[in-house]
Amino acid sequence: MTTPESGRPVGESGAGESTDDPARDGRRRSSGRWKDVAAGASFVLLGFWVTARMWWNPSHGIRDNRTDMAQFEWMMAHGARVVTEFAYPFSSDRMNVPESVNLMANTSVLSVSLPMAPITVLFGTRAAFLVFLTLGMIATATAWYFVLSRVIIGARGPAWLGATFCAYAPAMVSHANAHPNIVSQYVVPLIIWRTVRLAQGGRWLRNGLLLALVIVWQAFLNLEILLMTAIGLGVVVVALALGRPELRGRTRPFLAGLGVAAAASGLLLAYPLYVQFFGPGAYNGLSWLIRGYSTDLASFVAYARESLAGDARSVTRLAKNPTEENSFFGWPLVILVAALVWWLRRNVVVIGLALLGLLFAVLSLGREIRFDGEGTGIPGPWALLEDLPVLHSVVPTRWALAITPIIGLLLAYGAERVREVAARYPDRRAQIRFGTVTVLAMALVPVLPTPLPTKRLEPTPEFVTSGAWRPYLTGGRSVVTLPLPDTEYADPLRWSAQTRLAMPIARGYFLGPDTRPGKDRIALFTAPPRPTSSFFGAVRRTGEVPPISGQARRDAVEDLRYWRAGVVVLGPHEHADALRTAMTELTGIEPTHTGGVWVWDVRPLTD
Repeated sequence: MTTPESGRPVGESGAGESTDDPARDGRRRSSGRWKDVAAGASFVLLGFWVTARMWWNPSHGIRDNRTDMAQFEWMMAHGARVVTEFAYPFSSDRMNVPESVNLMANTSVLSVSLPMAPITVLFGTRAAFLVFLTLGMIATATAWYFVLSRVIIGARGPAWLGATFCAYAPAMVSHANAHPNIVSQYVVPLIIWRTVRLAQGGRWLRNGLLLALVIVWQAFLNLEILLMTAIGLGVVVVALALGRPELRGRTRPFLAGLGVAAAASGLLLAYPLYVQFFGPGAYNGLSWLIRGYSTDLASFVAYARESLAGDARSVTRLAKNPTEENSFFGWPLVILVAALVWWLRRNVVVIGLALLGLLFAVLSLGREIRFDGEGTGIPGPWALLEDLPVLHSVVPTRWALAITPIIGLLLAYGAERVREVAARYPDRRAQIRFGTVTVLAMALVPVLPTPLPTKRLEPTPEFVTSGAWRPYLTGGRSVVTLPLPDTEYADPLRWSAQTRLAMPIARGYFLGPDTRPGKDRIALFTAPPRPTSSFFGAVRRTGEVPPISGQARRDAVEDLRYWRAGVVVLGPHEHADALRTAMTELTGIEPTHTGGVWVWDVRPLTD
């Protein structure tokens, strides 16, 4: 694969070409190594800057998304359990007792939780989550820097600029609010690298197998990102095939390697994907509400709340929540990107990237185009696609997330072109550099990241940490917590995680099928409601105890038996008094206060 202007292979810009002067070559290599070290150090500093408040305050967690943080702590504990106890990796019965959770249909992150098992075991699940989040961003920037500087661009300065944006753009910092699987995009540039290498003659088998391995790695990290990467690569490869006829001579090794990659990755992923789509706990797409999470057209020129120029109040009407600010770039950067595309329009890769970015932007608008928080009544193209298999499990606004690496690549291409122009006109180099720095500062300084906001987490009760729950769970029983865990209250997942999942819990926070009649197994973010879970959900929301009927008491006993409950536990909660009163009246059992929680021994009822 070659660059359009020079005809040299991608990644060979001429900056590192050897000369007849060994001393000069040595100085260049030494300078290059120091630039690599400086780039890596900047990535580390930015990663710890974004997560600084959690490192500084060990008792704090993500303020705007504590439930997802608890879920990922649970997933890290599951990975450690797979390694230490040889547990089945693709589902678990330690949540949602007496059913199980299909972890392939959830964010199981096995490609991270398994190798990080020693950290989880030695330092705990919160530490494992924080390391995963921080190193995920650092590794993403490093991988992009490697691929841009060695494969695509061939120059370290432009590669650093593009890699920094790819890892620390507003959308990535937004998802750093407890979505470590999404900010960990370090496999994406590796997939691009191995795809480029498919065109090498004579190595189609080796290159195909290597591509298959990174595909499988990404599949166990985040399938949504893998889907977007595949679409993006497809568009760019087609653009190259159409715009560069001389590359068509490499079609045979490319297709041979691609076939090997498809066959090998398909073989390795066949069983896990079968479990995901057809195994117990599989669901039939996301709910209509979640599939309505779309990108507001006005958000493209606005600033995210965790950007230097951002304002939380103005962002609220443009994004569903703080973790889905996928399209906030600001006017200056949008104008700069448009100018770069026009300036580099002879580069077929740039044109392919521009068309791809436009496609992703249009898809992210969802089923109805919204502007400044209001629906326009104009249907978006996504309305024709959202019910298709696989696509019905995609959150539409996340198509805009894929624009971030596209902009990062365009910035790198633009910076490399500026470098070439400056080399061509040495007498104007100072003015060119000053103008470039000024333009980049105007576009990028407003979107610089700020540290993630945090909030003190309620400490795990001593009843959990001391193991006082163990005597209640003999015979395969579970812990029922008040409130029951769901999308709004996930502390029990954190408690279970800190026991390395030795403490199984009823219900939970996960994606599972709605098995009620007429619901078509559409995904819920917890188990299907039962009378007692709905009852306590109302108490949690209102803080009031409704009249308790005989039927409610009978339902409570039946549900506790269904959950195989050995003990009911009520931890700190703003409506603890109402929840305690309701449980006592439902069961007729007086609770005891021990280890920081109220405890109901319900074994006499469930036996």
